[in-house]
Amino acid sequence: MADDLSAVAHFLYEAGTLKHARRTGWWMAGVRDPESVAEHAWRTSLIASIIAKLEGADPSRAAFLAVWHDSQETRTGDVNYLGKKYSSEANPEDVTADQTAGMPEVLASTVRDLVAEYEAKETPEAICARDADKLECMLQGIEYKAQGYENAQRWIDNSRGRLVTETGQRLADELLSHGSLDWLRAALGEKPA
Repeated sequence: MADDLSAVAHFLYEAGTLKHARRTGWWMAGVRDPESVAEHAWRTSLIASIIAKLEGADPSRAAFLAVWHDSQETRTGDVNYLGKKYSSEANPEDVTADQTAGMPEVLASTVRDLVAEYEAKETPEAICARDADKLECMLQGIEYKAQGYENAQRWIDNSRGRLVTETGQRLADELLSHGSLDWLRAALGEKPA
């Protein structure tokens, strides 16, 4: 390959910082060690593929969008909703343009287009990916609440109320009707608690 990949190498190291970047909104709910942005993005991508498949959209594209949806947070940090009230929000498309500068154009333009599509909220895949982001937050809130963080209920309720796809809403109802360990009981052949 004739293209210089040094900018890609730099970005891959940069992306690794998301494994250590915490989702800061959970601190307000009292969660001492919330999940990382990378952990959130991974499960969001799985959820996006599920929602998209059931909504008749392209699951691969929805998952691809979800993988990149918070990639800008390597440079901005995870600014929670309260923080956004007091600081001007960095434009994700501008941050992505800086992150991809110097990369082979075929790659840089793909990433820039993905972020722009997600931010525009217009394609079925972007809508599914955005619902996946909310559903993952709701699911994480359910898990934190099961660990004793009662204040997570606010995130559960807010996330549930912002879902727009039928599949996202139905899946939210299912998640709310099950315990976080029901999957384990089922896998072991135990009766529900």
